[in-house]
Amino acid sequence: MRDFKKYTVWQKSMGLVKEVYLLGERLPKHEKYGLYSQMTRAAISIPSNIAEGCGRPSDKEFKRFAEIALGSAYELETQLILIQELKLSGKEMQEIITLVIEVQKMLQALIKKLM
Repeated sequence: MRDFKKYTVWQKSMGLVKEVYLLGERLPKHEKYGLYSQMTRAAISIPSNIAEGCGRPSDKEFKRFAEIALGSAYELETQLILIQELKLSGKEMQEIITLVIEVQKMLQALIKKLM
């Protein structure tokens, strides 16, 4: 079995989850059960699926979970862009979007390697 904690993409995605939670604390109260909830679920899904994939016996199964993580990363990017367009957060938003795009690229490279 693979040690998911050694994967840089897992480490980066864990940092992304923390940033999303910190961002969520600054969102208006009316977003706590809407966009914030969706955003945190998508963010948590990224490292969780990487970890679950690492526990699978084959590269094919690991690849499948990496693809799910990538889908969650795109979902999260969409939600972050929406927050940015609604002006619900400040200029630090671009740093978080940059981080999610970096995680997406890392996941794409991992998926390609597992093919």
